Amino acid sequence: MRTVDPGTGTDADPDFDESPAEPESESTPPPPSRRLLVVCAVAGFVLGGSVLGLLWGLSGVHAGALEDAVAACQALDRVGELPDTSQDTQPKLTPGLSSERLHRMMAARELSAAAAQVNANYQPLADHIDGVSRMVLSLHFNDISGQRHLTEAKEICGRI
Repeated sequence: MRTVDPGTGTDADPDFDESPAEPESESTPPPPSRRLLVVCAVAGFVLGGSVLGLLWGLSGVHAGALEDAVAACQALDRVGELPDTSQDTQPKLTPGLSSERLHRMMAARELSAAAAQVNANYQPLADHIDGVSRMVLSLHFNDISGQRHLTEAKEICGRI
């Protein structure tokens, strides 16, 4: 009885064994394994991610705190000498204290506060500059506490 192979539509003998077209030769090497390639790719990914994470962690926000503290000291320095109001009965905004100087004082206060928020080592600087800014905004430049804050802030700025 003859059977027809449904896949090819040709006659197929049940006892028919196909022999390979080419006999395998022992001289051809087996195909290279991809395991080494996969292991190297995974190791490279992990190593690269670790280095990137380390650099990101080391560059963190603490570097910005130092820059903010230095900028606060520079802004405080650019405010210049504060007017002497010890003789004034009613202090007023003098020409020596322009709006630019007030803006610099507020910038110094905000920058020192930002530095202290990130790094607690800058909290004394922020406290002293805040005391100076309160003295400047109240226009009571003869305030002993404000003058002490100004002296301390300049001393801290000299160490940064």
